Amino acid sequence: MQGAPDRKMRCGLLGEKLGHSYSPKIHSLLTDDYSYELFERSDAELQDFIREGDWDGLNVTIPYKKSVIPYCTRLSETASAIGSVNTLLRLPDGGLFGDNTDAFGFFRMLVETGTEPKGKKALVCGTGGASATVCHILRREGAEVITLSRRGEETYETAAERHRDAAILVNTTPLGMFPNNGSMAIDPALFPSLEAVLDVVYNPARTALLLRAEELGIPCRNGLSMLVAQAWRSAEIFQGSPLPDALIPAVTESLSRESGNLILIGMPGSGKTSIGERLAAALGREYVDCDAEIVRRARKTIPD
Repeated sequence: MQGAPDRKMRCGLLGEKLGHSYSPKIHSLLTDDYSYELFERSDAELQDFIREGDWDGLNVTIPYKKSVIPYCTRLSETASAIGSVNTLLRLPDGGLFGDNTDAFGFFRMLVETGTEPKGKKALVCGTGGASATVCHILRREGAEVITLSRRGEETYETAAERHRDAAILVNTTPLGMFPNNGSMAIDPALFPSLEAVLDVVYNPARTALLLRAEELGIPCRNGLSMLVAQAWRSAEIFQGSPLPDALIPAVTESLSRESGNLILIGMPGSGKTSIGERLAAALGREYVDCDAEIVRRARKTIPD
């Protein structure tokens, strides 16, 4: 364990704009060996924070996964191969170790679908940092990988004509992410040989892409298990000791239950309001009455 022996390690998530992150909750469910907080820093503040900041271990998110590499005195093979770091550990000699645990997280996500990538064609939507990690794992597992984007040689528009034999479809773009629900880069219905559809987005839990895959009967997963698995591996790096593998599905299920919505539908007078209010009170959840919300937004009564 890094840091002074008389204090708990200080860890956290480094990014430019973190908003509402699941990471503190995930790490609190994984272990209590260290504190975990959010570190929002601008690009101008990055160097001082990396070199002089009061932290022992960090997860790194957009836009700093490549920016932190020059500060690392040692990189894992995975981080070096991908060219992206999402986990930093301050070493006893003051140096920094950089790793990419997103790769482990995506591999776990892939395994959960029961798909064997070897010898199969995989389409990856997007060309950013998440795409690089996903492509690395798919190629390592023997897949033929095609990256798709809006422009370039391989686009969303040409994919159906050129790659109808694709077996795996992965979205690494923000398309479909809250609050821009309902959009997707490409329709899985265009690829009749698909065996798995994966979306690194986890909010909402069921993006338009995953809803379409469900409709078509294609095994699919959102990115929540990937997020938890990469955090689990980061936690092992931070504390320098293994964690039970069973924590990954347990924490994923706990977060899924906590973040999921309960929706009550019924005829007028059937008791939706009464039951909804009691459920919300019992579960400690926010209660939203759609009629009241419509009235508030439309500034009219329901009959009007």
